[in-house]
Amino acid sequence: MIHEVDEALRRLLDESGLAASGVEIVFDAPTSDWAARRSAPTVCVFLYDIREDNSRRNSSAGEIYDEDGFVVARRSPARWFELTYLVTAWASRPQDEHRLLSQVLARLVSVDTLGPHLLTGSLAELGLIVGLDAGGTGLEAPAASDVWSALGGELKPSLGVRVRAPLAGVERAAAPPVTEGLVVRSVPRSLPDEPESARRLRYTEVGDPGPEGFGGTRERRPAPARRRRRGDRQP
Repeated sequence: MIHEVDEALRRLLDESGLAASGVEIVFDAPTSDWAARRSAPTVCVFLYDIREDNSRRNSSAGEIYDEDGFVVARRSPARWFELTYLVTAWASRPQDEHRLLSQVLARLVSVDTLGPHLLTGSLAELGLIVGLDAGGTGLEAPAASDVWSALGGELKPSLGVRVRAPLAGVERAAAPPVTEGLVVRSVPRSLPDEPESARRLRYTEVGDPGPEGFGGTRERRPAPARRRRRGDRQP
């Protein structure tokens, strides 16, 4: 799912004309070593935080049908994750970097979701809405300054982008549909002259079931007398 979100963001940024103007779109970590090797104008989309959105968990499972309408598999519910990116622009001059970053910002804030034409793989198959927040509003991920400190690079202007995407559930094959009716086989009743073939239930201290069988009413024996204990009063 993560690589599919990357591809969707790349396609979204391509629509702003970056590729036509010779700007590269990469997903590398913008470390100091990487910055030293960069030679062309670049927009870096760095994924640095992944968190599950527990508020969107549910227990409803989905069913997958074949062409004839039979259930062939069941899939556990999707789980939603928030992917947070640090978007930066790299060029030879700060003015060029700001121009690139402005172009990227204009494209990102123009949409609230990643459209179906941008989605591939499991994201396209699920058909669920993939949300997009740009500008860093309400982000609970680590601060940009902490990210730059961890990368060992110099602080640069950056955009915080958050994508809410579903991770497809586990798919389990279902049993094939029943195509045959229920078969019932009966056993003939035993004849009166063959008592040895009859099967009886066992009841304690009962040898003869009587004319009504074990299901008939029976005379209940009186309860045994209570033994007198030492200290009991005489009536």
